[in-house]
Amino acid sequence: MTIRVALVDDQQMVRAGFRMVIDSQPDLTVVGEAGDGAAAVAMLRSTPADVVLMDVRMPGTDGIEATRQVTALPDPPRVVVLTTFDLDEYVVAAIGAGASGFLLKDAPPEEMLAAVRTVHAGDSVIAASSTRRLLQHVAPMLRGSAAAPAGGEGAELGELTPREREVLVQMALGATNTEIAGRLFVSEATVKTHVGRVLAKTGSRDRVQAVVLAYRTGLVSPADLLRDA
Repeated sequence: MTIRVALVDDQQMVRAGFRMVIDSQPDLTVVGEAGDGAAAVAMLRSTPADVVLMDVRMPGTDGIEATRQVTALPDPPRVVVLTTFDLDEYVVAAIGAGASGFLLKDAPPEEMLAAVRTVHAGDSVIAASSTRRLLQHVAPMLRGSAAAPAGGEGAELGELTPREREVLVQMALGATNTEIAGRLFVSEATVKTHVGRVLAKTGSRDRVQAVVLAYRTGLVSPADLLRDA
């Protein structure tokens, strides 16, 4: 199966670099490009894509509003937000708008490719080293942000079993399913089951939303992430 990727960035050279790397992979293909958010939304209404690499700061319709509109489309693609360390507030807002992950614009090509594949598989990209550093930077902003699901925070976590809370903590620390299985001494299939239940019980659309909830409610703190690094 070929993963269809759309590129949204106002810098043509950036898009060209991404296209060259993505199209070099046998399982990935670029199906469209846009230089601003409005053009991206228009393109994705008629061009099916699986994953969108979305710059957050663009003229006109920015990446946050474009993410909100794209994720509201029928059968929407997953959005990976492209950011830099000085744009933390955009990351938090973009996750609230529906982004499924985020990636530093200067990440090595192999991390960008891994991000596309991981998000397409339904996982987050927080486990990548650069995005874990970014999460360390952004985590203090998550408490009190608008990025968590609506409703009472305590009630959302109150539905979780002790084991599911353990799994959510590990998710928030950026652990993959394989890593969680090793740390909790269970099978990877069991971890996948627990992750599914965590998402369902917390009303989280995907792993990233669950991680945001973990930080917002204080289940995990930025200090925990630093200790785990």
